[in-house]
Amino acid sequence: MGELDQLATVISLSMGVAWASGINLYAALLTLGVLATTGNIELPEQLQIVTNPLVMTAAGVMYVVEFFADKIPGVDTAWDALQSFVRIPGGAILAAAAIGDVTPAAQLSAAILGGGLATATHATKAGSRVMINTSPEPVSNWGASLGEDVVVVGGLWAALNHPYIFLGLLLLFIVLMAWLLPKLWRGVRMVAAKIGALFGRTSRRSAIVKADNERE
Repeated sequence: MGELDQLATVISLSMGVAWASGINLYAALLTLGVLATTGNIELPEQLQIVTNPLVMTAAGVMYVVEFFADKIPGVDTAWDALQSFVRIPGGAILAAAAIGDVTPAAQLSAAILGGGLATATHATKAGSRVMINTSPEPVSNWGASLGEDVVVVGGLWAALNHPYIFLGLLLLFIVLMAWLLPKLWRGVRMVAAKIGALFGRTSRRSAIVKADNERE
């Protein structure tokens, strides 16, 4: 493997784990752990901690929790809000570890880029889920959740086995995110405004009923 290929592989793995962490950190950890443990991939020394049985068990337990929480409308949005404090730093840490034994400046740069990518991916997922939850049926929610799990596993496989293809697709994904995020968050603000107005009307009705009861 030439130096250019090695560099592409390192960048692909580093940004791949950051991207995947923004969608489902636990699925990303479990995928890396299983692939490395079974000998299908060779991870950098700093990233081999994901093969530790304790790490794999913790990731597996949390993946099961997320698997169910992610498929209940409303609960998934609350879960995404909580996971903001886990997915983003997790993506930054994994991105830094994935580049291997390099200078501290390179590791810090990878952490910054990885954290930024994980943030954008997480925001895209969370925003799209809010919009999906405006639909009364749960099927689209289940489909989105299962699709995200498949994308994480498939994306990491591509990052490890076909780095040039993955990097090309990641670039397209970033362009799509840049176009989609403003629209998603405008939609999220509209949904929040409607919910606030609904609660405001409910409060006003309660106040009117209470006043009528007091006059009686």
